[in-house]
Amino acid sequence: MFMFELLQTFVFVAEEGTITAAARRAHVTQPALTSALKRLEALVGATLVVRSRPRVALTAAGSALLPHARAALTSARDGLRAVEEVAGLAAGEVRLGAGATACAYFLPPILAEFRRRYPRVAIVLREATHPDLALGLAAGEFDLAVVSRSPSAGATRHEAGDDLFCEDELVLVRAPELVDASPERTPFVTFPRGAHARAALDELFPGATIAMEIASIAAVKANVRAGMGLGLVSRRAALRDLARGDLVLVPSPLTPRKRSLVIAHRGLSRLPPAAAALRELLLARRPAPVTAPATAATELSRRRRPRSRRPHP
Repeated sequence: MFMFELLQTFVFVAEEGTITAAARRAHVTQPALTSALKRLEALVGATLVVRSRPRVALTAAGSALLPHARAALTSARDGLRAVEEVAGLAAGEVRLGAGATACAYFLPPILAEFRRRYPRVAIVLREATHPDLALGLAAGEFDLAVVSRSPSAGATRHEAGDDLFCEDELVLVRAPELVDASPERTPFVTFPRGAHARAALDELFPGATIAMEIASIAAVKANVRAGMGLGLVSRRAALRDLARGDLVLVPSPLTPRKRSLVIAHRGLSRLPPAAAALRELLLARRPAPVTAPATAATELSRRRRPRSRRPHP
């Protein structure tokens, strides 16, 4: 195994805090990851982590190695990208990180167009939470990351640069049969902590009861449709469900909650050609704002509303 992979394994363990999570992130089995970690310890001649359930902790040697390991990985990636620049867009790869909603509802058609334009460039898309996106971008694991920014974040921006991708709204939805549902009385089906929509839910509805935590936007919507609870989701993600009447908007003075999706990077000068080309395409194909559609349930209520009759003259 190359030193690059050994150092990457060590960094994953340090960042995730458990062997299980690190193995999942590295897409290897736990025994394989443990073996790689032991090999690195043998090479450096020191114990790097202390294994105790359920988490692992860095030793003094591990803490000393960590910043240098990260720097070495970033330098190695930059070197590989320098070679790719010689070939231009005839080869190489672009690494993109995004949240669950962006991966499912914003990016697919744009990535498909990019693939048609540059068929020999590999697209590596990884779904991640907001903290993992920021961490991965800083560590050089991503060339670009599509991340959410809420109005309350104000001027909080990535140190190198953010490009506005599109505007979005988080809306409160329920199953049609939950006519009396409210944030005060009804539990929520939501994302795990770290997701932007979950952070917004915790901010808007502190103390809300959480019925389910699911990482998949499709699974969140499916369980909300089944009546398991309320959902705070992207309007774009719920658009078809609302139009069909499978989901209904819940009136609230706190929603819709506006947010911006931005394309974050470590600086234009550090983008390899493939990543720069994808950034340009993302900006050129910015999704248009979604307007609130008239839902089937709303139309039904309109048809059932009695009309006022004018008296006969």
